[in-house]
Parts: sequence; structure tokens; C-alpha cells
Amino acid sequence: MNLSIAYSPCPNDTFIFDALAHQKIDTEGLTFDIIHGDVETLNREAMDGKYDITKLSYHAFAYMSNQYQLLTAGSALGRGCGPLMISKDEIPRSKIEFCLIGIPGRLTTANFLMTLAFPEAATKKEMVFNEIENALLNDAIDIGLIIHENRFTYIHKGLKKIIDLGEWWEKKYQLPIPLGGIVTRRDFEPELQLKINRVVKRSVEFALANPAQTMQYVRDHAQEMDEQVMQQHIALYVNDFSVDLGEEGKAAISALYEVAAEKKIIPGMHYPLFVD
Repeated sequence: MNLSIAYSPCPNDTFIFDALAHQKIDTEGLTFDIIHGDVETLNREAMDGKYDITKLSYHAFAYMSNQYQLLTAGSALGRGCGPLMISKDEIPRSKIEFCLIGIPGRLTTANFLMTLAFPEAATKKEMVFNEIENALLNDAIDIGLIIHENRFTYIHKGLKKIIDLGEWWEKKYQLPIPLGGIVTRRDFEPELQLKINRVVKRSVEFALANPAQTMQYVRDHAQEMDEQVMQQHIALYVNDFSVDLGEEGKAAISALYEVAAEKKIIPGMHYPLFVD
């Protein structure tokens, strides 16, 4: 059976999916058409149910839980890995609501977290995530909301951290921060959903056990990214939760939606959330 699968060209995703994409593992008879896209592009394309399996921001999933279910494998979720709000000059938190903020997409979990932490921060400009640092340096925006490898590069450009939204979440709710997950079509038969979940888990396990065998695929899609930054990116976003969410990971995701629902910033969720 052939399925479409979409994920980002970022190091954590190419690391996770190398074995699946190149048939280095048992895929149980499944074959895949691979599509790469920026996470916000994938979020928006999933609105139309474009792919059988796709990477989604956990924020975006809140609007698509009627179409998709979350796999328990493949997630980016953990501690010390949340999005950052940064600036060129020192900006006190009391002034955030008066600033123009560059965000990596309306449906990103980064924007979701910022909305929870700073609901009054409403003046936003959507940008591709890797353009935000330069926009700050060129005074096109006042604050940047950064994700992915920009966690490791902003400080070298003289930019300053205002707040780590992951730390804010972890301190307030005592749970790891959910960033992005892998979903599959809700209307697939449960047997097929479980097969997909097993194959993705197998791909993650292969990557963690054989990192040297995955790095060429990572390099091929990381453009001009420094090797050290690639390794830091993978180490930060690929962990035990990527193999299996477990009860703690599921609790963190459920809490994210419960908090957001209480604040009326997402619609009602469709259950069950997870492929189990």
C-alpha cells in the first residue's frame, strides 16, 4: 500500500524518517511518497486533508482532530526545547503588548504558547521561521518568536532572549512541552493506523541506534546548516518521547488542549486523540 507522508526538511524530522524513507527497516508492506515542507506550510495543507500522514504543530492539530489522529511515535516533545521570544534591544515584558512580533506561523505551537503566556500580544507578522532573525537585525520587527535551529544561532548575532516559552510552560504546568507530532488520517482502519505507528516508531529507533547512517539524509536537506547546529538540533528534539509518548507525553498534550479550551482559543477536540 502506498501512502503520502509529509514532514519538514529540519534535522530532527529527516533524522527520524531516514530509515522509513529509504526502506532501512521493515515497513510491513507500506511504501511512501515523501513530501517536504516548512512546518506552517504543512499545517495549512493539512487543513485540506492533503496527506495520509503528516507532521503537524500541536496547535494546528487542535483544528484538525476531526480529520487526523496523533501517532504515539515521531513527536517533538520534551524539556528545555521550547520556542524563544527574542529582540535586538532589551525589551521588558511589560512592553511586549506594544511591539510588532514576527511569528513563524499562526498555527505553530510557538504562537499558541505565546498566546497563552501573553494574550495581549496581538500585533503579529507571519514569517518563514528562518527569516525572523534578519528581520530583527533590519528593524523590520520588534520581537521575534523563534523555533528550530534558531535557538542555537540567535545569540551569535547579538540578539537577546526575552523569555523561553518552554520554560514558562514547564514551570507553570510541571509537564514537558509538546511542540509537533505526527498524525495519520482518522478514517483509516485501526489496523492500518497501528501499522503506520509501528513503522514510524521503528524508524525513530533505527535512527537513535544508528545515527551515523542517517546523517547524510540530514545533511542533504539542512542546506548550509553548521554540522554542530545539526547535531544540537537533533539532540534537543529527538528523545524518548519521539519513540513513544508514554503516559507523561500524552498527559502533556492533553493538558495543552485543556488549558487552551478553557481560555477559548481552540475549538472542541475530537476523541480519541491518539492511535493506540
